Formats: sequence, structure tokens, C-alpha cells
Amino acid sequence: MKAIIFDIGSTFTKGVAFDLDKSEIIGRAKYPSTVNEDVTIGLQNVISEIERQTGLNIRDFNIKKATSSAAGGLKIIAIGLVPDLTTEAAKKASLGAGGKVIKIYSYELTSSDLDEILYLKPDIIILAGGTDGGNRYYPIINAKKLSRLPLNIPFIYAGNKDLQDEIKNIFLSNSKEIYITENVMPEYGVINIEKVQNIIREVFLRNIIHAKGLDKVQEIIDGIVMPTPLAVLKGLESFSEIYGECLLIDVGGATTDVCSVAKGEPTQNNVILKGLKEPYVKRSVEGDLGVRVSALSLFESAKKDIIKSFSHDKVKVIEEKVKFLNINTSYIPKNDEDLHLDAILAYFAVKIATERHVGHIEMVYTPMGTLLFQYGKDLRELDKVVCTGGPLIYNPYRVESLKGVIYSNDEPFILKPKNPTFYVDKEYIMFAIGVISEIYKDKSMSLVEKYINKV
Repeated sequence: MKAIIFDIGSTFTKGVAFDLDKSEIIGRAKYPSTVNEDVTIGLQNVISEIERQTGLNIRDFNIKKATSSAAGGLKIIAIGLVPDLTTEAAKKASLGAGGKVIKIYSYELTSSDLDEILYLKPDIIILAGGTDGGNRYYPIINAKKLSRLPLNIPFIYAGNKDLQDEIKNIFLSNSKEIYITENVMPEYGVINIEKVQNIIREVFLRNIIHAKGLDKVQEIIDGIVMPTPLAVLKGLESFSEIYGECLLIDVGGATTDVCSVAKGEPTQNNVILKGLKEPYVKRSVEGDLGVRVSALSLFESAKKDIIKSFSHDKVKVIEEKVKFLNINTSYIPKNDEDLHLDAILAYFAVKIATERHVGHIEMVYTPMGTLLFQYGKDLRELDKVVCTGGPLIYNPYRVESLKGVIYSNDEPFILKPKNPTFYVDKEYIMFAIGVISEIYKDKSMSLVEKYINKV
């Protein structure tokens, strides 16, 4: 059985061909994306190269599917009531569905909030707020304000279930497309995100692909089946079925993604778990931590520590090189000095992104003694980390970059893995494994075993 899986990105369109019966890659190609012209041009160039490599025609492949993060990805705005509760739950649902959360809002939307929403041009807006039987005011008032905006996009309501009919009528009366689903937080502190994630994916397939002009690919292949980040997450789930709880780090030019498949419950005595319970499969995206498009913001985030890695006379040169990378986003390092800089930038992208993803412990002093509260996942005992993304696959100094994942005694309350084994997606196929896993789980796991190897 032959499969060909594509990733239509904003910069490149990539394709990987497989013989699934043998669990082998039989062809691969990439070509600059042509989303702003005709998306099928870049796709057809990739197909032609893979046909040349394999001696097969595109019609000979049993499976022909694609993922996409083109045209800015799936841009989502999440709106809730309390920042650390319903708003955070809506954000987690969006990220877990492969979305790019461009803004979150809490409480009542102001005029300036509404103006900003129009400026941001989201693909989907998720409105949450109130536990079931709880707050009624904020979901209703925000629904009224949102429904009057001149936006022709889908809205998803995932708040207080008692308001579903009223919310639906508010949007329909203003000729808006509205999807109603289960509350992301039906009870205080309880997260329920699976249903809304399914709706997000359904909306992506039905609406967003067409809106971004990507539906033309259906003339050539079987269509785009999910956002690329969701495909990577599903690939990691296949990895976890073999190796157990795990973490994935994906360093890119614009963002660094971190995904975990783990419970993250407290691993030490006398620790009290607080805050929202984290989803077992969790994804976080750091839009300010990339080694090209976001190189300047990454540099500013860790400037003092980055400078320490170089001699004093090199500081100005390094600052200029970072500015160069920020502008020349397709630049590939050509000498040892540039490779070293890329590795250092990747180290801090990994370090900061992992610290934001994992949980932390807060020490509180009370008359009864010292209390330890854990927020988020404790991943100190997690022992499998998968790395992907150019700097972590191709850079000869990648082992140094990966040290950013590891727990530090200098920061004992940041709950990063203590002694992980690293695996590398050396063929850059995690997204394809994720797509295949939805059709043939066993074959996706065979690909994991063959191609996701220890560093």
C-alpha cells in the first residue's frame, strides 16, 4: 500500500511518499509554497519530483492527503470569563486542535477590544464563560457585541449550557455562522475540551480551507485533512503508544511548539495540585521564540545569557547577525560560527518554551507552616523527548540545544524533565505519521519505530 502525505506551509510545500507495507520512505520533495498565487503550482512540483523518484504516478498512491499551516495557520481568538479559568480552558482547547491563538480576552469586551478583534482578522472566535448554571451576563453581552461585528467567520459557543439557545439566536439574528457545543468548563476547575476541538477541526475542514483558497488541492489529491500542528500532535500520540509518556519540542523560524502526552501529577510528597487540571495531551505555542522570523524577540528574551556565550568583542557582531536572520528568514548556516549561533538561539528557544509549558511549584508560608502548590504538569520523571524542526534535526550542535529541556538545580521549582532520553524526527515526518495514524494506527507505529530514533 502506497501513501503520499503533504504539508502545505506558508514557506514550503513538502511531500513524503511511503510504502506502508514495508514501513519505508520511498520518496520526498519540497518546493516553495505558492499559496498567494495558485496553491496547486507548488503542490504539483512536489508531486512531479516524487513521481520521478519513485517511478509511480500520483494515481498509483492509495492515500493522498495533506495538512496545512499556510496563510498564517488557523488563527483563533478565545474569549472567556475569568482569565485563569474559562478563558484558559478555551485557549487550551484551541491549541490542542492545532490552532494558533492570536489573542485571548476575559470579562466584558470593550470597544477597543472589538476594534482589535477586527484588526486581527481571526479565522474562528471561541466564546466561553460561566460554568453550567453559572454566570449569564458576560456570555450574553459578549455574544451581542460579537454578533454585530462586520466579520464573516464562524463562531463557536462553548460556555454555560443554560444559555445555548439564547446565544444561538443572538448570532443567527445577525446572520452569523454559529456552532454550539459543550461547555469547556462545566464545573469549577473541570476542563472539557474534546467536543470543542472536534468542532474546530470540522470548521477548519469545512470553512477555513475554502476561505484561504486551499480547496483547489482537491483537484489533485484527497484534500487537506487537518492543521499541521494537530497532525504533529497525533504523531506524538502514536509515539507515546509505544514509548509511554513523552514531550515533543519543535523549533521553527517563527515559533517554538511544545507538546506533551503525560498526566504530570505531583511526584513529591506534600505538594498540593492547584489551578486547572492540564489535558493529558497538551500543546503550547510560543510566537516570540523562533530562530528566524522571531529571532529578535528571542534574542531580547535571553539577551544577557546569549551574550555570555560569546567573547566581549563578538557582541556587536552577534547582534547584527540576529538582525540579519530576522530579515533573511530562509538563510541556512554555511559556516561553523553561524551554526554555533543557531544552536545557541535554539537552546534558548527550547529552554524558555519548555519552562512555559511545564508546571511550577510555589512556596507559600502560613501560620501552619510552609505549603507547596503545584500549577501545571510535573514532568520531572518524564524520560522521552522527541525533537523536530530544522535546528534540532540538521544542526551538528543540536545536543547542546537540547540541554534547554533539562531540569536545573538552579531553578528547582520549574518542573522540567530530569534525565530524558532524546529521540529525533530525522526525516521530518511526524506530521505524516499523524495523518496515517488516523487511517492505519499500526502502520503509523511501525513508522515511529523505524524513523524516530534516539539521538
